[in-house]
Amino acid sequence: MSKHFLFLNLIWVLVSFTGAAQNNNLYVSTSGSDDNPGTVNEPLATLQAAIKKTRDMPVKPEIILDKGTYYLNETVIFKPEDSGTAQNPLTIRAKEGERVIVSGGKRLDLIWEEYQNGRFKASTSGESFDQMFVNGEKQIRARYPNYDKNVRIFNGYAEDAVSSDRVKSWDDAAGGYLHAIHKHRWGGFHYIITGKEGDSLMMEGGWQNNRQMGIHDEYRFVENIFEELDAQMEWYHDEASKTLYYYPLGNINPNGAEIEITILENLFEFRGSEENPVQYIDIEGLELAHTRHTFMKTNEPLLRSDWTIHRGGGIVFDGAKNCRVSDCFFNSLGGNGIFVSNYNRDISITGCEMAFLGACAVSFVGNKDAVRSPSFEYHEYIPSADIDRTPGPKTNEYPARCKVEDCLIYNIGTIEKQVAGVQISMASEISVSHNTIYNVPRAGINIGDGTWGGHIIEYNDVFNTVLETGDHGAFNSWGRDRYWHPERSVMDSLVADEPSLIKLDAWKTTIIRNNRFHCDHGWDIDLDDGSSNYEIYNNVCLSGGIKLREGFYRKVFNNVLFNSTFHPHVWFMDSHDSFTRNILGAPYQPIMVKQWGDTVDFNLHPNKFSLEQAQELEIDENSAFGAPQFIDVKNGDFRITENSPALALGFENFSMEGFGVVSDRLKKKALSPTIPELVDYSNLDDKDAIIEWKGFLLKNLKGIAEMSATGMPDEKGVLVVGFKNKTKATEVGLQPNDVIVGINLWDRPEDEKINRVNDLEQFFYYYNQIPWVNELAFTIFRNQKEQYLKITR
Repeated sequence: MSKHFLFLNLIWVLVSFTGAAQNNNLYVSTSGSDDNPGTVNEPLATLQAAIKKTRDMPVKPEIILDKGTYYLNETVIFKPEDSGTAQNPLTIRAKEGERVIVSGGKRLDLIWEEYQNGRFKASTSGESFDQMFVNGEKQIRARYPNYDKNVRIFNGYAEDAVSSDRVKSWDDAAGGYLHAIHKHRWGGFHYIITGKEGDSLMMEGGWQNNRQMGIHDEYRFVENIFEELDAQMEWYHDEASKTLYYYPLGNINPNGAEIEITILENLFEFRGSEENPVQYIDIEGLELAHTRHTFMKTNEPLLRSDWTIHRGGGIVFDGAKNCRVSDCFFNSLGGNGIFVSNYNRDISITGCEMAFLGACAVSFVGNKDAVRSPSFEYHEYIPSADIDRTPGPKTNEYPARCKVEDCLIYNIGTIEKQVAGVQISMASEISVSHNTIYNVPRAGINIGDGTWGGHIIEYNDVFNTVLETGDHGAFNSWGRDRYWHPERSVMDSLVADEPSLIKLDAWKTTIIRNNRFHCDHGWDIDLDDGSSNYEIYNNVCLSGGIKLREGFYRKVFNNVLFNSTFHPHVWFMDSHDSFTRNILGAPYQPIMVKQWGDTVDFNLHPNKFSLEQAQELEIDENSAFGAPQFIDVKNGDFRITENSPALALGFENFSMEGFGVVSDRLKKKALSPTIPELVDYSNLDDKDAIIEWKGFLLKNLKGIAEMSATGMPDEKGVLVVGFKNKTKATEVGLQPNDVIVGINLWDRPEDEKINRVNDLEQFFYYYNQIPWVNELAFTIFRNQKEQYLKITR
């Protein structure tokens, strides 16, 4: 046999194989049958049947879904044996140009009858569900106060949500829920009502926040209580009697309407391991919808942060590599959108729209067992002798080299409030780029700890953030790494004696560059509580400025802080921080900074007062002041003209294009931030009045900077600024940065609230009229918690 003939035979085999692979696709249709072979003319009916068929195929096909809604009766689980290859990934996609919905719900065929006052009722089979959709539109579970789209927090809240008078009006509250914002507005809490005794409720829950400080006095609501079914679009399902009650919009008879409910929590799960991962599976062009709420399962604490989590979502990756989700719409899910959990590598999420989600959009969270010397609450710590000194992770059980790119994320955290558009914890080298994120109750992007850095945050457009919570940022991060200690003096000694502790967890630099951030209710960029090893440059900050609290090795340069400023808070000695070549819109707002890192200089201040104030602190020796001369503020072009004084300081123009999503499909849908009007700070020369008492300097707590530095939830209380007479002051026991929030005579049972300096002065006047009382009891806020201090006359 000639070599030429062998070569022709080889070509024929390759062509035949390639042709077979191209025609190897499986087709699924809502009108198909799982007894069919899965061809175009004889499609399968379910996705599960198609996946099962692929396991016997030597070359993975495309599974193509025709238009329609596919209701899953169970979660689709991908195992290692479902894996494709780099050349032939297993692809699950919508037919070109068709809308394909993969639903975790089911349709109800109901016969409605009139009940009373415009409400209807229908018999069900008694299944449990927590979301209901009528003709595709989400309805409202019966609640108090009623839903109001114009109310920012919870779309309606009431101080009397669980008052005794209201509880008395409920026949049986079991199965209802109480939702509340954290006392200090650091996220939220959720409780299930298990019953009532008289006018008091019995409840379980409250584990959804890692800072257990109680619920907010006012920001709360209840739902799933029959007596609160009093507004149009509300519904209530009595599982015991198998009866669904509904108050339709406009008193329309719901017979003939399409009713959908939520059954499943997760739609797709990738379940593998580091040793045997799920690989090369792509999900394209699907709409994923109708999953259950999971807020009562949000109970796993993350490292030393305010978060607890639930490892669930529309799609869950756990033990996967080289898998991709692209061009999908995550719509009206009750919990998370995508959760990338434990060991994962090279997971790609691109071109997706994520909206109306109960919790986070995308989360990357590793396993706590991969962390050396972990602890799990703000006040927990590892004794110095027990700290593992080995840098980096202990195992590979964490996400790395993953990306979220060109995604449109909005209107998330509809029920859970400790959420983010993108959440990163116990992960490494996560890329978050070209995303548009807005209308979120807390951060747009959050990094929960320093483990293990190396992230790139770039070209994102993040705005309308921290809408329902407080003390946070459009971008937020925490450090609280291995060396963390709740007593600052102890931590100061640790890092001074052993600087190598600083980068044991944050061992790779995280870069934040070329983003546009806007937060009216906090900071644009908030590096909180020990966030270390960051480079921050070429960002536009439209409202809240940049905050650096504690932490080390932060380089902040060449940013535009429009109408905003730099907020350095309680820095460490020898922090090695630097802040250079930035354009400022307002004077610095420092909180207890005694040593200014490596360099704070060559910045453009808005006015002479701002510059002089900085230079009094022995910084900004080579800085200047003046108008930056932006090219076009109205249209968001914050490049500067050739005559700007910032150029002489070394500031370099950077592009004002490319923020947010880049695909045409998503750009047409995405909103953009409103550019604020320029605020004139040229006449600013005022300072808050400071009073002296027993050697201390005191002032009203004022502004979000002081609230964050002290951990206070609002601007109530009197801040201890420092000492007038340190010897005399030390005898009293107060400390700088304490906040006095209450005071009483030692033998009186209740505090007098101290909201302002005037309250304190009035109490002292009263106290001075009763010289026979020798003791006072102060309620102060120190180290993020209330404490009590006894002071003698």
